[in-house]
Amino acid sequence: MEGESALQLRIFDLNCWGIRYLSKRRQERVELIGDTLRREGFDLVLLQEVWSEQDYNNLKGKLGSRYPFCHYFRSGVIGSGLCVFSRFPILDTLLYQYSLNGYPYMLQHGDWFCGKSVGLPRAGTGMVGDITVSLFPLSHQLHAEYCREKDAYLPHRLVQAWELAQFIRHTSKAADVVLLGGDLNMHPEDVGIRLLCGWTGLQDAFAEATHFEGCEDGCTLIPKNCFTDKAELLPFPLGIRIDYILYKAISGFTVMCKELKTTTGTAPGTDIPFSDHEAVMATLHIKRQGQAASDTLGTAEPMMADVVTEAQTEVGVGLRAAQRQRYSTGRMAVLALLLLLVQATAALGTLVGLGTEQPFPKLSFSLLAFAAIGILLLATCLHLFHTTEVKMLQGTEEQMRMALRALQERP
Repeated sequence: MEGESALQLRIFDLNCWGIRYLSKRRQERVELIGDTLRREGFDLVLLQEVWSEQDYNNLKGKLGSRYPFCHYFRSGVIGSGLCVFSRFPILDTLLYQYSLNGYPYMLQHGDWFCGKSVGLPRAGTGMVGDITVSLFPLSHQLHAEYCREKDAYLPHRLVQAWELAQFIRHTSKAADVVLLGGDLNMHPEDVGIRLLCGWTGLQDAFAEATHFEGCEDGCTLIPKNCFTDKAELLPFPLGIRIDYILYKAISGFTVMCKELKTTTGTAPGTDIPFSDHEAVMATLHIKRQGQAASDTLGTAEPMMADVVTEAQTEVGVGLRAAQRQRYSTGRMAVLALLLLLVQATAALGTLVGLGTEQPFPKLSFSLLAFAAIGILLLATCLHLFHTTEVKMLQGTEEQMRMALRALQERP
């Protein structure tokens, strides 16, 4: 606490890796997370990948006395996995689901089915001149990378980063302090992080922390963690940092990160980790200042123009790939339809007595017809999906073009 008008805010952020029936020792880890949070004195708890509502309800029951306010964000087929536990009253909530989120036919990845989203619970602390703390999203996750060398999902992740940045800019004007925590699935130097922080003015708690304790370079996926896929980290011997706590003050307040910690492969006092990700714990000091802070870009405008240009180029690459996919699936649908028409013509010819000298191959004809119908339905669905993808990428590219023009025209 710094003076009479300062608020100390302790935040806990964790990707829980809570896939039912697939995650290793899931129930044991959920119990461990609940016990730790009940014992520690965090003010806000941000969790991702709590896919099972039963796990959420178990945590809710265990943490009810310490965190009387909580919310679970529901979206997608299997759920967003996002939830927040708060010591402060949650005044209202808002969920925004990203327009692009991978591909439904990539079943081994599954991002499309969970409906990646940003959840906004607006919490009022009432402790420092009636602060309104906007939490973005007290559980947030962008599309996973999977392969850094050939990242087919980069355009989708950039669309998500852009939509998140726009969401923050347009919904945080009534807030005093904005907090964003979660698994962003991007390295600190990636264009998506630079775009998000530059466009919103958010500060990285790791970069700004007065004191840091934990994994080297703040990494949150490390080889020492027994649940981590070591093959994915071969190019990064120390690990990678993809989980963040970002913050900024909007009006009349300043925010400083006094301390940042990460777990280091195991949960405190135990022999197993909370998850395959390391937990991130930040202590922020919020203090009222005499003059309202202006809502400006966090990066110098010439540099921001370069970042937007780089992001727009990557989105354009994704747009051209989506257009090729749309063309291929459309052509497949047309060919399947033509095959059905040929079969229908042959069947009608048989019915009117043409070609009666040869027996009609009913079984082969039926199998071919079913195959053609299946291909037609699949190709049509994929064509519609990629048509939507093209429109979303075109829309984002146009928004970035407008933003870039506005940056370049500023005196």
